[in-house]
Amino acid sequence: WRLPGRVLELVFSYLELRELRSCALVCKLWHRVLHGDENSEVWRSLAARCLAEEALRTDILCNVPTYKGKVRAFHHAFSTNDCSRNVYIKKNGFTLHRNPIAQSTDGARTKIGFSEGRHAWEVWWEGPLGTVAVIGIATKRAAMQCQGYVALLGSDDQSWGWNLVDNNLLHNGEVNGSFPQCNNAPKYQIGERIRVILDMEDKTLAFERGYEFLGVAFRGLPKVCLYPAVSAVYGNTEVTLVYLGKPLDG
Repeated sequence: WRLPGRVLELVFSYLELRELRSCALVCKLWHRVLHGDENSEVWRSLAARCLAEEALRTDILCNVPTYKGKVRAFHHAFSTNDCSRNVYIKKNGFTLHRNPIAQSTDGARTKIGFSEGRHAWEVWWEGPLGTVAVIGIATKRAAMQCQGYVALLGSDDQSWGWNLVDNNLLHNGEVNGSFPQCNNAPKYQIGERIRVILDMEDKTLAFERGYEFLGVAFRGLPKVCLYPAVSAVYGNTEVTLVYLGKPLDG
């Protein structure tokens, strides 16, 4: 079709993401219409259909500037089918709520994992940390629930985590040192957004707090599909995770 771009945009605004992906492969014009403006009516309309009003109305997605980015973040959010039975994902689509279950550690993975490329996402706690609160990455084989209050993320060779309570790095059931590596490192404050940076080319996992790069936490990650993940122990605590896309350098 040699329809004007504005007409194509209106037609595309009625389609779902899977259909838009197919349309982008048809020709250069269609690809340009779909990806030239990430705030076009196409992405604005799709965001309104797939995102909860709360996610668009509150500051959950405040660091995701475009509607295309917001749609992408939703598709990279926590999975409702890949988490502990003791947690649920709230209606906003991005926040995990842990039920008050005694003697249990509970986690969740995102819907999509990464085996290549560079990726960044934000994680923040909206309730008490409890004795263990871990953020990081996990393979599909890592357990998302176990008995007791433990550092579930990092408890085996299938996951890597940073415990925000004591600033320890965890992998394969062992403490891999403290993080960040500085004297009197500040403890995590409720509501503080931590940016996680996964580089599958350099096989590293790093963290940022605010605008401060805290350093590389893990090196030598395996060339497998790795998922953003968290694990929590405190009853009624809530954790939000928002995918940002490719990290900004500098």
